[in-house]
Amino acid sequence: MTETTPFSPEEIAAEGIKPDEYQEIVKRLNRHPNKAELGMFGVMWSEHCCYKNSRPLLSQFPTTGDRVLVGPGENAGVVDLGNGLQLAFKIESHNHPSAVEPFQGAATGVGGILRDIFTMGARPIAILNSLRFGNLEDARTRRIFQGVVEGISHYGNCIGVPTVGGEVYFDPAYAGNPLVNAMALGLMETDEIVKAGASGIGNPVLYVGSTTGRDGMGGASFASAELTDDSMDDRPAVQVGDPFLEKSLVEACLEAFKTGAVVAAQDMGAAGLTCSTAEMAEKGNVGIELDLDKIPAREQGMIPYEYLLSESQERMLFVGEKGREQELIDIFHRWGLHAVVAGEVIAEPKVRILFQGEIAANIPAKALSEDTPIYKRELLQDAPEYAQKAWQWTVDDLPACDYEGLFVGENYLTWNEILLKLLDTPTIASKKWVYRQYDHQVQNNTILFPGGADAAVVRVRPIDAQPEDCQTGVAATTDCNSRYVYLNPYEGAKYAVVEAARNLSCVGAEPLAVTDNLNFGSPEKPIGYWQLANACRGVADACRAMNTPVTGGNVSLYNETLDSNGNPQPIYPTPVIGMVGLIPDITKICGQSWTNEGDIIYLLGSPSPSPQSPPSPPSPPSSPASPIAASEYLAVIHNTVAGKPPVIDFELEKTVQEACRTGIRRGWINAAHDCAEGGLAVALAESCIGNGFGADINIQVTTEQRLDEVLFGESGNRILVTVNPEQKSDWEAYLAETLGDLWTKLGLVTQQGSSLNIVTNENLTLINVKISDIKKIWQESIEKRLKLS
Repeated sequence: MTETTPFSPEEIAAEGIKPDEYQEIVKRLNRHPNKAELGMFGVMWSEHCCYKNSRPLLSQFPTTGDRVLVGPGENAGVVDLGNGLQLAFKIESHNHPSAVEPFQGAATGVGGILRDIFTMGARPIAILNSLRFGNLEDARTRRIFQGVVEGISHYGNCIGVPTVGGEVYFDPAYAGNPLVNAMALGLMETDEIVKAGASGIGNPVLYVGSTTGRDGMGGASFASAELTDDSMDDRPAVQVGDPFLEKSLVEACLEAFKTGAVVAAQDMGAAGLTCSTAEMAEKGNVGIELDLDKIPAREQGMIPYEYLLSESQERMLFVGEKGREQELIDIFHRWGLHAVVAGEVIAEPKVRILFQGEIAANIPAKALSEDTPIYKRELLQDAPEYAQKAWQWTVDDLPACDYEGLFVGENYLTWNEILLKLLDTPTIASKKWVYRQYDHQVQNNTILFPGGADAAVVRVRPIDAQPEDCQTGVAATTDCNSRYVYLNPYEGAKYAVVEAARNLSCVGAEPLAVTDNLNFGSPEKPIGYWQLANACRGVADACRAMNTPVTGGNVSLYNETLDSNGNPQPIYPTPVIGMVGLIPDITKICGQSWTNEGDIIYLLGSPSPSPQSPPSPPSPPSSPASPIAASEYLAVIHNTVAGKPPVIDFELEKTVQEACRTGIRRGWINAAHDCAEGGLAVALAESCIGNGFGADINIQVTTEQRLDEVLFGESGNRILVTVNPEQKSDWEAYLAETLGDLWTKLGLVTQQGSSLNIVTNENLTLINVKISDIKKIWQESIEKRLKLS
């Protein structure tokens, strides 16, 4: 640093700016920045806003397709559903705020993702989430978990958008750094999709919505740094939301957009006024001049730095047509919201901020939004030691088993006991305690409720249409098995994409497109970057293979907790896949639970769990492949996280999923459920629990197979379905034609209140449990742990 630098190294570092980045700022400005400008660069050059570590990796994602109307770069992606219907959707993270202030962190995460949707001109129709927490036996985890769920339910319920689905995982890897990813869907309501690029020199810039205060200061920078013991002091970086105000904002914005007087719109999320002005100017290749004296403030004595970095919620920036300002202002006033002309579009491509008659900041828009630092980091040539060691695990490390069970340590566990223990695991167990707090029926368009199917299904109903006149539906899901990604980032990420598509197929939906949320540790560490780079490659390859382009998403890095000794503890790499699918006829769908006694149960796909993945690269010592590698069974029962996760056969996966969708649409299939965590036995139990039906199952076992691999092994391309016996011949003829021998008739659905009975081809009983017993354990798992508080 030269002696003329007006800031100390500590002041620069406090804005999240590295010394060499400061020199880049000086180069772009041709001078030193002032305090407000330094803060603006700090938030805009954070990973959260500019993706400086991930942008080169994201460029490999497929982003175009027949149905993609808007891809990455706008507030949300938009896809064409046909018949004039267009769906906007997006996923975003609010991880660090939720770790510090769980209720507000989660609530404002929901508010933020909803603004991304209606900023496009779409009315929000559904919310999903993907949540990760530590071990529920830990008191702090219980507090965070309860606060996050309460925050999500508060915002969604109050604003009147149903929370229809999602996923919740529990693992010690997330103890200090929970993940809160919120996804939203919206139905386009305007004739034109509203974009963010400003245009029209002299056009007015309008600030609309709530007032600006000091809450959420520097939230983008906060989201781009590791959590430490001192992070609780960063509560001001957590925003405070008002869902009732945002409900008015939704209506006012959609009404304003329909006038045709809005040229461009941008919500104020991360980095607030700084981000909205910079992005609108840069995308339109123009400049924006904004006068902070015109901004409605909720606190006295605010300085430019505070105005520009505030992340107060429920605020938007518009570019309006010159001469129609009052028309727009009147709409917002009618909804009880602030609306002022705070600036104008200028020809010089700069963000110029005025305060008390002087220029408070004057920065080229590109320097803030596009011409940002990009780090192309070196990728490890060899897999890190932890992965190499994990890949050396073999099934020979486990004790031998027989048809009754096996020894775990000094205790002998029967297969019945193991199944019950897996169903009692919070990750597998019922999430009813979570979703019963969400209003999932508001708007009266939710067709399949949470807990009832592998994906949510919502009727696509324009605001002025009657439900009975609307046949089209949309399905949505969020998915990621982060243990798989930890053990092999490439294969694990591929699996996340394919599982999302499989879950959509299990309700009869055609997978359309993806929004992704990449939650990782520090990319500055070789292992962290190795995980991120390989996972991105896996997502890209899988999206290309499954024809599900990426329309946008979010990157959340530095998800690490620094303990009291300063040692970073990263989360498992977690590339969450949000996927949407099209249902042409909402009368032709199905859930995951058995519906009729006597229905025949089939397994589509490989009769046994598929071999596990070759690591990518390098190859570890060869070892027998085992479907219980990387499994929930191995982690929960044997306390071991090791092995190679399943390899995906894309062609087989697509064939199996197509067979499932066809069976549902032709009315053959009554229930469908994919085999995921816990393998076949857990999937069968889950399908029994929903409506209380039992099942008699006969599985083929060879002398070479371990029974725990057959019962609890995990792989892709496997879906359980039930079919009415009257449809048996048509269904089996179709299977023979499309799947060849890659399907199995497993057994029959038995009467309600009976048992799940699994026997071998030699008539040896492996599992026999009453449905009432498994249901009780499965339903009470989370609630009983919360009572420890």
